[in-house]
Amino acid sequence: MLSRWNALLVSARGGEPDPDPAPYGRNLIERWSEPQRRYHTVDHLLDVLNRVDELAPHTPGADIDAVLLAAWFHDAVYRPDRSENEERSAALAERALPEAGVPRSLTDEAARLVRLTVDHDPDEGDVNGELLCDADLAVLAGSPGEYAQYAAAVRQEYGFVPDGPFLEGRAEVLRQLLGLPRLFRTPYGRERWEHVARRNMETEMELLVTGD
Repeated sequence: MLSRWNALLVSARGGEPDPDPAPYGRNLIERWSEPQRRYHTVDHLLDVLNRVDELAPHTPGADIDAVLLAAWFHDAVYRPDRSENEERSAALAERALPEAGVPRSLTDEAARLVRLTVDHDPDEGDVNGELLCDADLAVLAGSPGEYAQYAAAVRQEYGFVPDGPFLEGRAEVLRQLLGLPRLFRTPYGRERWEHVARRNMETEMELLVTGD
């Protein structure tokens, strides 16, 4: 992971090797490894990075460095009992990236993309936003077993919430996502993930309603 971050920073800085990107990468990895995390972990970060790589060849016009930087920061600040995680993560990017030598324009775009992950609803034609949001939501299109593991990890992160309020909140999240005209905005994502993701979420919603 660290070598992946280092290569991204050198690319984002136009090939400039200094300042050393490694301390910033280590800090991010430490953040993603915090003990309160069960789903928003290094594994999730790696999955989103891999999904960005998968989508990139099918998303012409995207600024891949900006999207990857946003992926690294999109839940770098995460407390399940707080609602401002995305904003605080974007603010962290705005502080750390210029210090690490990333141009302001690229920093601003990465921070904007982080803020989009609040509702995963980018404007039509926002290629970078569509790419990042699709990569982040791709977990919804896993196999039934993978989706069950994802749902269980989310429940563990909110272990401090009693069953009743958690089920109500989770159902609201699912209704919001299912209510979107499209979960996935890139043609690649729609073709490969839309149907499976909706089926997974509808199954989870049925289980929540029946209490199974």
